[in-house]
Amino acid sequence: MARYFAFLRAINVGGRTVRMERLRDEFTALGFSAVETFIASGNVIFESRATKEKPLREKIERHLKKTLGFEVATFLRTTAVLTQVSSYRPFPPAAEKESGHSILVAFLSTAPDAKATKNLIAWRSETDDFHLRDREVYWLCRTRMSDSKFSGARLEKIVGQPVTFRNLTTIKKLAAKYPPPARA
Repeated sequence: MARYFAFLRAINVGGRTVRMERLRDEFTALGFSAVETFIASGNVIFESRATKEKPLREKIERHLKKTLGFEVATFLRTTAVLTQVSSYRPFPPAAEKESGHSILVAFLSTAPDAKATKNLIAWRSETDDFHLRDREVYWLCRTRMSDSKFSGARLEKIVGQPVTFRNLTTIKKLAAKYPPPARA
């Protein structure tokens, strides 16, 4: 069984409230095991025999649309990938410790093309810095996010696909709580 992390977009924001118990029930109804949630922002951890991510993601999205009544873009990562995401350091170590700075990770379904990458990098400023790695965009915001000229909506427009953000601190906590299995 593989462990997956589902990062759900638009859960408990914009007036849509979904209790974590309900999300656990919905994932269990899909036949997944060891279903857990992590904080009330649409992070679901589960195990599945599925090995192909795209059909698994599409199955979850169809089910959640049917049962919740709205589209829920779903971004899946395995334990190994989440560990890589959490340990990757695209910015100087001091940036993580600087008061008022946030590092967020945007999850995408597919890696953006060269044009999107170029457009994203053009948004670098004294306030915002970006780094793209595989299907994640790391965003260093040197102010409150509400004071930045950059936003999740802007990133979605640049990359041409839905995204969901999580604070790097949350990603690190998930990776620490669910480490990859030890090799024999």
